Amino acid sequence: MADRAETQQVEDSKQAARAERKAAKLAKEIGAFARAHGGAEGQVAYIGHEGTRIVLVGDDGGWGDLVAPTYAIAQSAVEKAGITVHEDFDGDFAAKVKTGPYEWSRMAGIQLGGPGNG
Repeated sequence: MADRAETQQVEDSKQAARAERKAAKLAKEIGAFARAHGGAEGQVAYIGHEGTRIVLVGDDGGWGDLVAPTYAIAQSAVEKAGITVHEDFDGDFAAKVKTGPYEWSRMAGIQLGGPGNG
């Protein structure tokens, strides 16, 4: 029994170390985005089995996203990066996003005369 407990403890420790490395890597990417866009704010949203999405909006209106394998890793990454995190992607926060012709054509597609998405 002691061997099983020790083995599980070692495996848990390895998983925690992997999660910490992933959070640190994501925090570094968030920091690079913030530097490139004069600062950044974010929103963390669970997207199901695929993981958790971190949506970033720069002070210049630029935006992007990252996907973390778990909500806990995403939360740790934004905390490490030190950005403001919003509960929802709406209102004043959503209004900061600047979109261009590319985004409009991809979102609207054929409905507004843009190129098809297929």
